[in-house]
Amino acid sequence: MSLMYQELVELYDRLSATTKRLEMTDILVQFFKNCPNSVLDKAVYLTQGRLYPEFVPLELGVADRLIIKSIAQSVAAPESEVNALYKRLGDLGKVAESMLSKGKKQATLCFFSGEARRDKVTVEHVYNVLDRIARAQGEGSQEEKIRLLSDLLRDASPREAMYIVRTVSGAMRLGIADMTILDALAIAFAGSKDARESVERAYNMTSDLGTIAVTLATEGIGALRSIKPIPGRPVRPMLAERLSSPEEILEKMGGRCAVEYKYDGERVQIHRDGDGRINLFSRRLENINGHYPDVLELAAHRLASETFIVEGEIVAVDSYTGDMLPFQELMHRRRKYGVDEAMQAYPAALKLFDALLVEGDDLTLEPYPVRRERLSEITREGDRISLAKQRVVSDARSLENFFEEAISEGCEGLVAKSIDSSSVYKAGARGWLWIKYKRDYRSEMQDSVDLVAVGAYWGTGRRAGNIGTLLLAAYDPDEDVFRTVCKCSTGFSDEEIAGMKSLLEKDIISHKHPRVDSKLSPDMWLSPSKVLEVRGAEITLSPIHTCGLGMIRDGSGLAIRFPRFTGRWRSEKRPEDATTVMEIVEMYKSQLKKVS
Repeated sequence: MSLMYQELVELYDRLSATTKRLEMTDILVQFFKNCPNSVLDKAVYLTQGRLYPEFVPLELGVADRLIIKSIAQSVAAPESEVNALYKRLGDLGKVAESMLSKGKKQATLCFFSGEARRDKVTVEHVYNVLDRIARAQGEGSQEEKIRLLSDLLRDASPREAMYIVRTVSGAMRLGIADMTILDALAIAFAGSKDARESVERAYNMTSDLGTIAVTLATEGIGALRSIKPIPGRPVRPMLAERLSSPEEILEKMGGRCAVEYKYDGERVQIHRDGDGRINLFSRRLENINGHYPDVLELAAHRLASETFIVEGEIVAVDSYTGDMLPFQELMHRRRKYGVDEAMQAYPAALKLFDALLVEGDDLTLEPYPVRRERLSEITREGDRISLAKQRVVSDARSLENFFEEAISEGCEGLVAKSIDSSSVYKAGARGWLWIKYKRDYRSEMQDSVDLVAVGAYWGTGRRAGNIGTLLLAAYDPDEDVFRTVCKCSTGFSDEEIAGMKSLLEKDIISHKHPRVDSKLSPDMWLSPSKVLEVRGAEITLSPIHTCGLGMIRDGSGLAIRFPRFTGRWRSEKRPEDATTVMEIVEMYKSQLKKVS
């Protein structure tokens, strides 16, 4: 069975008409129940605003100027007219809808008729054309992309064209989170949200909502419960909470735990499949093979297992001394061109800390000491590869001494890890099995936090005409929302201010995002997407921010006083990886303890 793209468009319109998560879930449930299984995965990907799972290294690669050319060609209009409309509307999807509405009112050719169009514009057709656009490479590929997109737009209705262009430009703006889709799939194909835990675990193991949807629809919940890690498909990483003292950490850990160096690098998940292919995945599930050929080489020759999934930290090292360099130096490796030169200037080392799969054995349900032992068995350590330095401690003094040692060697601090029988690998979850302990957590807000931009304000004075201030939020994983914690206007360079609107353009929306909790109304709302690092003077009670609202005092939230951008955009982090509300609350409580 086929599905007309118009039905997907009607779904998008219904989703766009509400900001209530329960209503969105109900709308998705109804759609999934009626969607043919043969196109369910494609419908899920398109609803996510993509063509493939996050880890597939294929992108549409269609810049705004190419979209403008495609729209112009589809309606036989000059590009200058499309450009002018884009400057006025600020949304290429709306531009396409407007231009096609005008063009089709004037057209008399038969291929503009509704009958001809209805037979052609199916979900499969739209998906396959976009897939061909993504795969077009090499000489003449830009012209091919323009031709394919303009032909597709010519066949589409104006409303369909709007969503096609938004998909291509990466600006769907539906406000749908993966967790909402998981809820809807559980209800649609397993009968209730009670199955959500099993559905979410399968998703965390595969990072592929489309495959999860089809498996659930065709094979049932039992098939999902048996899913294991698969080399080549990144497992969503386990995350840590944070505390501010050795005593608190040991209390949470039952009096004894393992503590490891927390390196100042980029977290990586390394896979080798049965054919010997090795892949590196970032914390955001991106394939980063092209950035780190030397790490691929280390994994190929220093990890003695036919198949594996292991985790570690890539750190930059001084090519002369071997000393670890700051994270900012490693980011010179994140480039498309000049990789060999960057590799020579900023060589990488690998510090491994976990094993999720070895020789086909799923280790995610094994306690952490078992996983660490298997990791040790397959790792041949050398100058550029080793296990994360670790010690088992049972008293605060030993933990603090190891912490000071880590700091002296250039680390950020420690990660404490539970070593009891319940210390399984909780993919995609943040919890107290792992706890971060960094130096600056012990002194008000000297530590940085990672926050998500959810709104923006126009600047004044020298910044007039540019975005001058960002409304920032912490993440609440319990409710899957972002709660505001400060407005930040300092720390940005003149160049960053001048380019801010361009940087945020695809995130700008006309209404508050459904996943944002804010009492404030900025000049423009943003889809939660960009993560940036901020430092502040202290955390204070606030009547206007929603982070930790009511958790310390009724009617008050928490705010960061005198926030300042550190200059570090956390492009390697998803919005859901940002500092959590509970972390802000714990930091505030830590301040109170110091004062008392």
